[in-house]
Amino acid sequence: MKRSEKMIVTFSGVVALCFGMTQNVYAMHIMEGYLPLGFCVAWGALCIPFVVAGVIAIRKIVEQHRKTLLLLAMVGAYAFVLSALKIPSVTGSSSHPTGTGLGAILFGPTPMAVVGMIVLLFQAILLAHGGLTTLGANTFSMAIAGPFVSFGVYKLCRKLGANKLVGVFLAAALGDLFTYCVTSVQLGLAHPSATGGVGASIAAFMGVFAVTQIPLAIIEGLFTIVVLMGLETYAKPELLELGYLKEVSAV
Repeated sequence: MKRSEKMIVTFSGVVALCFGMTQNVYAMHIMEGYLPLGFCVAWGALCIPFVVAGVIAIRKIVEQHRKTLLLLAMVGAYAFVLSALKIPSVTGSSSHPTGTGLGAILFGPTPMAVVGMIVLLFQAILLAHGGLTTLGANTFSMAIAGPFVSFGVYKLCRKLGANKLVGVFLAAALGDLFTYCVTSVQLGLAHPSATGGVGASIAAFMGVFAVTQIPLAIIEGLFTIVVLMGLETYAKPELLELGYLKEVSAV
């Protein structure tokens, strides 16, 4: 069995284990029914242009970089596995790595809107992790806001001449943290404090998330470095096709 084939089998096995794990219904992204209907519709509508752009980007990948499709699938599996490893946090939500920073670095942020939405949909249906009515809100925070920050931070670090691994770490970690900043805003807008209003509610949610999410963001940043180092060894043709290795070798 080739090394690339072993990687595929390993990812498949981990995903299968995640499907078989017992899930507690209180440990979710933003859980089913926790956002008012109007907020669910609004966040869902806000995701539409990003998802459309993601579909167009993935079509270009299929047409122009077909050999990278397996890598795109592995990026989706990576996001599925990491975001399924959750720690109950704020009532109605949870803390966990997002796994979307890796895909944003390799493919850009727009394909991750589609990949992340599919990941969240499968988790909501099969793992009771998240919800169908809150799919739009969860997609915006984890599959849109986070990847755009990861992509921007990584590109900025490359322009500034920062070490490649430092750029990867900061991109993955800050993308993870920004996801939970957006989640805090979503929860704060939907459930304002009786005394301090929306601002106080957002600050309270961020304060609770910070306890668990900052260490998780650091772990995700380090783990993303390890995964990319492995891909540079076992998926070099695909990374060359994407221009990732060409880009980093120029520094």
